[in-house]
Amino acid sequence: MTKAYLEISLKINELDRANAAAVYSKYKSPFLETITGATSKKLLIRNEDVQVLHGFKTTEDAQNYLATNLFTNDVVTGLKPYLQDNPEVRIYTVA
Repeated sequence: MTKAYLEISLKINELDRANAAAVYSKYKSPFLETITGATSKKLLIRNEDVQVLHGFKTTEDAQNYLATNLFTNDVVTGLKPYLQDNPEVRIYTVA
């Protein structure tokens, strides 16, 4: 059961969004299969930005994901060419 969400908001040009979505797709399965406590991962697209919403069993699992090799070496490196600004990272607890 999902008890926490990690929301990462990314400013990405409209022309680069398909490439950024490819990074999301590439790492969705490894995220769900290998990250402790991972329960879901969704890509949300708005005119202003792109958000990736990650579900976790605990807030600790969400925080720990940010220090994994999958996140720091694979996801961040893959998205870096498309980012216009630093991502906004927020962790929420489900009430």
